[in-house]
Amino acid sequence: MSLTFYRAVIDSPIQPLAIAFDEAGALRALSFDGKGDSVAATMAREYPGADLIEAPVPATMAEAFVAYFAGDRSALERIPWSLDGATGEGGFQARVWVELTNIPPGQTISYGEMAKRAGGSGPEAARAAGVALNRNPIALVLACHRVVGADGAMTGFGGGLERKTWLLRHEGALLL
Repeated sequence: MSLTFYRAVIDSPIQPLAIAFDEAGALRALSFDGKGDSVAATMAREYPGADLIEAPVPATMAEAFVAYFAGDRSALERIPWSLDGATGEGGFQARVWVELTNIPPGQTISYGEMAKRAGGSGPEAARAAGVALNRNPIALVLACHRVVGADGAMTGFGGGLERKTWLLRHEGALLL
């Protein structure tokens, strides 16, 4: 039995966002490419063999994105999401992804702190957390932009460092 997911594009101030969601309206993938090529690649990686069909954005999801970009910093928390069935849903990577939900808007943590929170230890844990964050299928909603270098430097964001900086400023984490 083949899984079916849906793809749509949402306008945003940082470029159109391509999303994939399931039948229940839970977000499964998000990319900043605006065309959906990255979302299709993410879905193929995380849900091999799944079908991806164009569809309208679920109303509650659209409303939450609009509210977030209008200044409601907690609006992304209202977007339903799921990693059920994703290839990376188990282990350290999944713990990193879920731990992202515990970083409030307007705050940042380091890669080392993320690794520690997800149960990693040792000198390679921060790097492993970075790899997990790089594979985050629902960036922005699972807010990997809130993870920064140990010295506060903007590093490693799949949407680009300019977008990461914009998002953190938008959330009040950086001085304007």
